[in-house]
Amino acid sequence: MKTLRVGVVGLGSIARNRHLPELEQNPYTEITAVCDVVPSRSEEIAKAYHATAYTEYEELIEDPRIDAVIVCAANHLHAPVSIAALQAGKHVLCEKPMATTLEEADEMIAAQKASGKLLLIAHNQCFVPSHQKARKMIQAGELGKIYSFRTTFGHGGPEQWSIDGKNSWFFDKDKAYIGALGDLGVHKSHLIEFLLDEPIQEVAAFVDTLAKPYADVDDNAVAVLRTKSGIIGTLTASWSYVAEEDNSTIIYGEKGVIRLEDSPDYSLVVEYQNGDRSNHSLGAIQTNDAQTQSNSGVVDAFASCVLHNASDCPITAEKGRSALAVILAALDSNSDKKVISLASEPVEKGEQA
Repeated sequence: MKTLRVGVVGLGSIARNRHLPELEQNPYTEITAVCDVVPSRSEEIAKAYHATAYTEYEELIEDPRIDAVIVCAANHLHAPVSIAALQAGKHVLCEKPMATTLEEADEMIAAQKASGKLLLIAHNQCFVPSHQKARKMIQAGELGKIYSFRTTFGHGGPEQWSIDGKNSWFFDKDKAYIGALGDLGVHKSHLIEFLLDEPIQEVAAFVDTLAKPYADVDDNAVAVLRTKSGIIGTLTASWSYVAEEDNSTIIYGEKGVIRLEDSPDYSLVVEYQNGDRSNHSLGAIQTNDAQTQSNSGVVDAFASCVLHNASDCPITAEKGRSALAVILAALDSNSDKKVISLASEPVEKGEQA
């Protein structure tokens, strides 16, 4: 069986606590090279994983041994690094958000198509067991018609786990462009489209910086979303939760309600219209406090898609672009004080495809 030789660009917390351990655990991947602009970080990680150290991503990409690149750098580098890697004939797994603009996302997709290589976006929530089971239940019609949803992702902020603390690029608009919406909200827009198997087409939002005086990006956002078939719901992203992290989603249907990662005891709870209740323990969702408590599934999916041509991948670049479009629309809605339409045709209000 062929081994996928991987180079990792950007050696902050997400690379250290998730991608590198998962690459090491996967029997079909090899950590060949690592890169960070801070030489000591690159040298430290290279030594730990017996890899080659680089400080310039262009040099890593030019390494002929490398088959694939994982992009864990700051948001503003996602597009240029990914495009350069694709043009060099490497497969790419890019951290979320896919890019900082839709124009960049389109350029990434164009580079993928021209290269014939794979471009995936690291949206791990679709691999959470409770989310996968909920999607199957919804598709099977167990909840009947879906009316609404609520999805939330909030914690105390990147300074609690970022390698640079309060000096992290997450708070720098020039490097991050998007704050809590890009860090957390984009996971949830991707998740809702995954669970309901349809795109979000209308967005209205309030977005602000309320808790981080040292940040020039958003740290709190609440958006109201409408899907193609007319399902409505809310998405909340926050870096201001001073108690426990909240990473929950609730789906409301005509026959019952599915509660995902909402109970301290069960990862999936179904409350049926007739009063019955079904509890499921399906494994814990990853948290920022315990990144490595379970495998995110992202690296495994990436390796499988590259090496085994796995089909029906839920983290394609096109799906990453769709999730990004929702988040950018939330920013536009807040700025323009109006509902933003992402649809080329009217939403089918009151109907479901």
